[in-house]
Amino acid sequence: MKILDEFKSFAVKGNAIDMAVGIIIGGAFGKIITSIVSDIIMPPIGLLVGGVNFTDLKFMLKDAVGDVPAVTINYGNFIQVAFDFIIIAFSIFMVIKLLNSAKRKEKVEEVKEEAPAAPTKEEILLTEIRDLLKNK
Repeated sequence: MKILDEFKSFAVKGNAIDMAVGIIIGGAFGKIITSIVSDIIMPPIGLLVGGVNFTDLKFMLKDAVGDVPAVTINYGNFIQVAFDFIIIAFSIFMVIKLLNSAKRKEKVEEVKEEAPAAPTKEEILLTEIRDLLKNK
């Protein structure tokens, strides 16, 4: 029974739910970026380098024989996935940078609100007069 209680407290916590939502959105975001890279970015790059489709680039180790498929090293697919990763990593970096910037601004505003206001000239003068009267 104790394990079920622990699991329940873990699953109901906001962090676990936030993490689950993040994973689901991240998966969808990954699909979008993969489509952007493979369908929008890579075709013009392939055209610039001579009409190459990067996913078709491979190094043949052994030709296909009968029903046995060819043995290849698919370095073009690796290039495609590397571009996906770079764009996803950069996008996440920019989002985190934006969030950190917003948090810093929020902290600065909190500090400004907490800091007492500087005394006015009149207050300083009255304090000096009070101190002089105390010393007499």
